[in-house]
Amino acid sequence: QVQLVESGGGLVQAGGSLRLSCAASGRAFHMYTMGWFRQTPGKEREFVAAITWGTGRTSYADSVEGRFTISRDNAKNTVDLQMNSLKPEDTALYFCAAKPTPIIGASRNYDYWGQGTQVTVSS
Repeated sequence: QVQLVESGGGLVQAGGSLRLSCAASGRAFHMYTMGWFRQTPGKEREFVAAITWGTGRTSYADSVEGRFTISRDNAKNTVDLQMNSLKPEDTALYFCAAKPTPIIGASRNYDYWGQGTQVTVSS
């Protein structure tokens, strides 16, 4: 079965950087789209970024465009989220997700989810 394990969260000051990593296993992911989402207490889960594993096409939420970069490493089977110029409003539990389609599309319905990694940005 598909397993997604996030790592790399932590506490950082505003303006700093963090790199999240998602280790994916259980399938051949070349026809999958991988996404990063985040959630804060009392709010709905929010889309952050996505990448198609095969072609590397990317999509970003407006709130992170230009600050975050999503990438995948085929050799390591990981999907990373480089987060720069972090703001206090980026504080959230960040989730890695996967869906078995090579098209990012508008749908935010993903089939597989990790447990999440906490990112806290202090002001």
